[in-house]
Amino acid sequence: MADDSKASNVGGRYAQALFDLAIDEKNVAAVEADLKSLKAMHAESKDLRTLLASPAFSAEDKGKGLAAIAAKAKLNATTVKFLGLLSANGRAGLLMSVITSYEALSAKARGAVSAEVTTALPLTAAQSKGVAEALRKALGKDPEISTRVDPSILGGIKVKVGSRLFDASLRSKLDSLKFALKRA
Repeated sequence: MADDSKASNVGGRYAQALFDLAIDEKNVAAVEADLKSLKAMHAESKDLRTLLASPAFSAEDKGKGLAAIAAKAKLNATTVKFLGLLSANGRAGLLMSVITSYEALSAKARGAVSAEVTTALPLTAAQSKGVAEALRKALGKDPEISTRVDPSILGGIKVKVGSRLFDASLRSKLDSLKFALKRA
């Protein structure tokens, strides 16, 4: 676990540097849109996930791959330069951590709250609206919700806002029950 917090801390520092640069260049929204596109590509492409995570690819190979993706997607010059820097420093594997941290910084600057909602099955439009309304009431602000499907939670919902996690998943309830039975 220490490695995860260390990685996210490094990702957070890169995100802060990118955010500061985007502010200076007055293209925070454009960079955020690029990062959201990269996040979607990462979710959809096993090849991209492998490229970023595998130690079999050199930093140079990762840089070339990200540069090709950036060119094809016509990403903003600031984003392209940043991807090159991330790769050159051997940190391309932290891209998702950087994206998450950047989104949080951007949301905070706008006065919004970002929330990550995880469910076992995709939410319907009515369910998404209900979750958004519940979060609006609980947080007192309009949430920017990103959804994720994770069948391993079996059912229920997990909502992460900042460092707080509300876990009403069936998996956590079963784990709690298993732990209680072991102690009895």
